[in-house]
Amino acid sequence: MAYAPPLRWTTAALIVLSLTGLTAVEGASAAPAPPASTSSHKPNLNAAPEVIATDIQMPWGLAILPGGDALITERQTSRILRIRQGHAPEPIRTIPDVYIPGGDGGLLGLDISPRFAQDNLVYVFFTAVGGESRIARFKLDSDEPLEVILAFTRGESHSGGRLKFGPDGMLYATVGDGHLSGSSQDLTNLNGKILRITPDGRPAPGNPFPNSPVWTYGHRNLEGLAWDAQGRMYASEFGEDAVDEINLIRPGRNYGWPMVEGFGDTDNGRLTNPLITFPTADASPAGIAISGNTLYMAALRGERLWTMPLVKGRIGQPTEHFQGVYGRLRTVEIAPDGALWLTTSNHPRQPREGDDRILRFPAR
Repeated sequence: MAYAPPLRWTTAALIVLSLTGLTAVEGASAAPAPPASTSSHKPNLNAAPEVIATDIQMPWGLAILPGGDALITERQTSRILRIRQGHAPEPIRTIPDVYIPGGDGGLLGLDISPRFAQDNLVYVFFTAVGGESRIARFKLDSDEPLEVILAFTRGESHSGGRLKFGPDGMLYATVGDGHLSGSSQDLTNLNGKILRITPDGRPAPGNPFPNSPVWTYGHRNLEGLAWDAQGRMYASEFGEDAVDEINLIRPGRNYGWPMVEGFGDTDNGRLTNPLITFPTADASPAGIAISGNTLYMAALRGERLWTMPLVKGRIGQPTEHFQGVYGRLRTVEIAPDGALWLTTSNHPRQPREGDDRILRFPAR
């Protein structure tokens, strides 16, 4: 693989962009390709789950490989593990320069390239030494070094960290506000945003702000991204004191933080309200996934899995599952065979026997 220097975004660089017209392009859109086909089978949450792996150290990101294996990140060990059903987890790489702050940073999201069969690339998001957050990639089963494709200034917490390729082939990343005052509303700062970049780390064509990776802004801390079969994008977001949110994501929109938490005055449409809110005690939403017309949301503080029907970009009545059964839940993914994979996140607070675990609910 030929490596290029990482794209490092600084406030000064983004100010230059803002002076040359960093305003939303009316109607900007990615014109996404149709989502990849998925199994018509749906997860059976009434079935006893298969325990795929135990004693994982704070699992965070999860990606299913072709063939059924999975990759998972351990937030505080900086390791990536390969998970094979019926085998012990196999460490495959330790990511260098990961910074573990007192907040929620570390080695976070990962995803595999849409062209994985050709390029074998794995992408990761992590908080790094030197006050940066980084998005990087490496070839699976290769000794080639990690390639950092995007780096930017971070805070000490509210790291975000979810990393997902969209149906348009572009890479999306959720970035929390970093507990940095005013960052969410500052278009010269990448904190408090959803980013959309090319697989090489450059601002993606069709972004709403010219020459910028920013897709949406006004966010507090997001850890979940998913798309429905029509290509609509959803994100889960931690509130502060009152409510957590699920948002329908549209390019260039301002989702209101820190002026608004949950539903509020949109300032004549300048701000965008969420689709639905949850009391923080019932949610603290982490990963989300979609199968058919159902959105699944893992809850940390709420210690449950939420399901909710999707109807043309709206959300119906939520249903809770497994309240307290498995403890804190971090990541949920739908495998190509329709099974639902779920990770616990009980270390270091209240670990149970075998924690942390990776569970698999079979498809119907």
